[in-house]
Amino acid sequence: MALQQRLHTKLVQKLILTPSLQQAIKLLPMSTLELADMLNQEVVENPMLEEVQPEDAQAADAAAAEKTEADREAAKADGWDEGDYAYFFGDYLDEGYRPRAPQEVRELPPIENTLSTTSTLTDHLEWQLSLQAADDEVRAIGEAIIGNLDDDGYLVASVDEIAAMGDWSADRVESTLQMIQGFDPIGVAARDLQECLWLQLRHIGFEGSPAEKIVTEHLRMLQNHQVPELAKKLGLSVEDVKEHIETIRHLDPKPGSRFNRRESQYVIPDVYVVKVEDQYVAVLNEDGLPQLRISPVYRRLLEKNAEHPEETRAYVKDKFRSALWLIKSVEQRQRTIHKVATSIIHFQKDFLDHGIEFLRPLVLRDVASDISMHESTVSRVVTNKYMHTPQGVFEMKYFFHSGISSSYGDQVSSVAIKQRIKKIIDGEDRRKPLSDSKIVSILQKEGLVLARRTVAKYREELKIPTSNQRKTFY
Repeated sequence: MALQQRLHTKLVQKLILTPSLQQAIKLLPMSTLELADMLNQEVVENPMLEEVQPEDAQAADAAAAEKTEADREAAKADGWDEGDYAYFFGDYLDEGYRPRAPQEVRELPPIENTLSTTSTLTDHLEWQLSLQAADDEVRAIGEAIIGNLDDDGYLVASVDEIAAMGDWSADRVESTLQMIQGFDPIGVAARDLQECLWLQLRHIGFEGSPAEKIVTEHLRMLQNHQVPELAKKLGLSVEDVKEHIETIRHLDPKPGSRFNRRESQYVIPDVYVVKVEDQYVAVLNEDGLPQLRISPVYRRLLEKNAEHPEETRAYVKDKFRSALWLIKSVEQRQRTIHKVATSIIHFQKDFLDHGIEFLRPLVLRDVASDISMHESTVSRVVTNKYMHTPQGVFEMKYFFHSGISSSYGDQVSSVAIKQRIKKIIDGEDRRKPLSDSKIVSILQKEGLVLARRTVAKYREELKIPTSNQRKTFY
C-alpha cells in the first residue's frame, strides 16, 4: 500500500503563556523597590520608553490632546499593527502611566550627616596586627586568621585549615592565634562561645574564679538557669553563685558585632490603609516608581511616510511592543495588588479597628474567591509586600493564618491565640509561673479548646521558656 500525503484539520486547545502574561507574572512578586530598579533598567535598555517628570505631566497631557485624527488614521494604516495596539493600549500611548497616589516632596537628610566609610572589624584588627607582627610570616598568618572571622568575631576555620593555607606549622598558627585573641575587642578570634567568655574573664582578672569554672565546666547548666544545681556543684551558696552569674552576664558574647554593624533595612510599605469617614481604603504607594510613556520622538520612526530603513523600523517595532507590554503589565500589577489589599481590608476590618486579638483566620482561597482570581496569583501578590495599617506595618502574608474553632462556633486566628498566651504569661504570678496545662485551662474557660502540646508549640514560637525556667529566671 502506497503512502500518501493528505491534509487534515485538527482542533487543539492549549494553555500558552504569552510574553505579556509571562512578564505580568514576573512583576507580581516584586517589591516596590525591585520594580523601580527594573523599570529604570528598562528605560536605559529600551529607547521607546522615557520617564516623565511630575512637573512635565501637564505638558505631556496637553501634547497628547493636540494629536489629530489624521495622525490616528496614519497609524492604523500601517500593516504591522495586526493586534490593534492603538485600541488595546490606548491609555498608554502618549500620556504614559501615572501613579494614582499624589507625589509627596520629601526632604532628604543633609549630606554632611552621612558617613562615607566606617571602620570594620577587619580594619581594626589588621591595624593592631601591623603594630604587633614580628615578621612577614606572622603577619601572613594573622591576615589569614582575621580573614576567617565571621561578623561576630568568631574563628570559623580550624588551626589545621589555616596552616594548610600557607604551608605553616600548626604551632606557629596557634601562637599567632593567641596573639590575636589578645587584641581589642577582647574575646575576638575565639572558636566558640565558651572560649570567648573565658578570654574575657581572664582579661579582667577572674582566672581561677568560680565564674571561670562555670563557663568552662558548667555552661550548659548556666544556659538552663539551673542555679541551685550549680551552687551544689561548686559548693557555694545560691547568692554567691548569682553574683558570679551576674559577672558572666556582663560579658560580650559577640565581641565583633559592634564593629560590623548591620545597616538597618527600612520597610517601605507597598499599600497604605487610610480611613475615609467610616471606611478603610487601600492606597498604593507608588512613590519612587518612574512614570513611563512611549517616546514620541522614536514613535515618529514608525510613520509610513518616514524615510527610514526597513531594518530600523523593524527594530523600533520590536521595542515598541516590549514597551507597551511592560506598561500594561505594570498597570495590571498595580490593579491586582489593589484588589488583594481591598479584599484583605474587607476580611480584617475588626483587626484594623481593634488590634491583633481581633485578627480573623484567613486563607488564600478566601481572597482568591472574593476577587475572582487564582490562589497562585494571590500568593504572588502578597510575596515581599507590606501594608501600612492603623495597627502598624505588616507583611501582607501576616494576614493569612489558620483558625481554631471556639466553643462559641466562630473561628479564632492562631496569631490571636499566641497573643492571648503571651498576655496570660505576662500577667502571671512570678512566684508561681503557669504551666502549659494551667494555660490550657484558662483558655478553655474563654471558649478556646486547645491541646497542651499546641500551647507548648505556640509558647516555643514566642520564645517563652517553660514554667520551671521562668521561675528560676524570676
